[in-house]
Amino acid sequence: MDFLQTELTQQVAQTARDFANQYIRPNLMEWDESQEFPVHIFKELGKLGMMGVLVPEAYGGTGLSYFEYSVIIQEIAKVCGSVGLSLAAHNSLCTGHIMTFGNEMQKQKYLPKLATAEFIGAWGLTEPNTGSDAGNMQTTAVKEGDNWVINGTKSWITHGKSSDVAVVICRTGEPRAKNNSTAFIVDRNTAGFSGGKKENKLGMRASETAEMIFDHCIISDENRLGEIGAGFKQSMKILDGGRISIAALSLGIAKGAYEASLKYAKERYQFDQPIANFQAISFKLADMATKIECAELLINQACNLKMRGLPMTKESAMAKYYASEISVEISTDAIQIFGGYGYTKDFPVEKFYRDSKLCTIGEGTSEIQKIVISREILK
Repeated sequence: MDFLQTELTQQVAQTARDFANQYIRPNLMEWDESQEFPVHIFKELGKLGMMGVLVPEAYGGTGLSYFEYSVIIQEIAKVCGSVGLSLAAHNSLCTGHIMTFGNEMQKQKYLPKLATAEFIGAWGLTEPNTGSDAGNMQTTAVKEGDNWVINGTKSWITHGKSSDVAVVICRTGEPRAKNNSTAFIVDRNTAGFSGGKKENKLGMRASETAEMIFDHCIISDENRLGEIGAGFKQSMKILDGGRISIAALSLGIAKGAYEASLKYAKERYQFDQPIANFQAISFKLADMATKIECAELLINQACNLKMRGLPMTKESAMAKYYASEISVEISTDAIQIFGGYGYTKDFPVEKFYRDSKLCTIGEGTSEIQKIVISREILK
């Protein structure tokens, strides 16, 4: 399979790289320390078309492929995982759900604003007591005439407080019953919809993670996405594509840590020579480079299948599982190469280390990915 980058993909990657170095790198530690969610950065990314990468041009997006989407996330994450995470969540989850399952009216209403970052999007599946156990969610939507009344709390939601619009999956049937959930679009200004607690996180601190609270929140049936009871099936399809974006995020963080380590190993002298000359260091760099190549091939395979409309549940889970795990491994080795300096905030690798861990948890833990992979290979 030929995964050589096209000229378009290379141009898109360079644009993302230049943007990250000019607008994100100078401020990333300030945002990390203060946990500021830099909304203005996403408005600028919207002007470049990077908040609607996969959205067709007819709806105001750039209509690019998953290959361009992957390299955009990678280049941003090589500088700041937080911005990469928010970019991925906006594109894959909220925007992706409306693009995939919305009717024409919903697409016309929301996609142009999401694609340009006039709207920041959120996607709500997880709850305080139901992470992977989504079939037992407690947030409910009850039909009353032509409206739905939503009650409950969603947690660990990217842009839970700052989003302008959210796709929310609610239980519309009995707990654990088959086809018991439905997806809805909820505008931020809807009465009864509010942001709750913002999480104080180890890493990804400039990507807002917060609760979404629904207290007798009334929305029209026009805001329902697809059929009643199809919410969980829709979510699983959205997460298939979302896994590619988190794999790309993981790979970007790994590349950032590796490139910083390679540069440092050539510049840091001990015993009158660069530490890159020592086998202990050069072997670590060799392992890093090999793991990055493997992750990139898995991601490209998943992108290829996705763009061809072929089944890719196994491949996207493999890409997400492997890329997220090696992101942690490479970031850990990067700190070891930097030594004491790697443990300080004056050097970038400690942030890669903190940010990388989320990739093994968000959008399905590594353990969940193993369940998905094992089910697919045992069919």
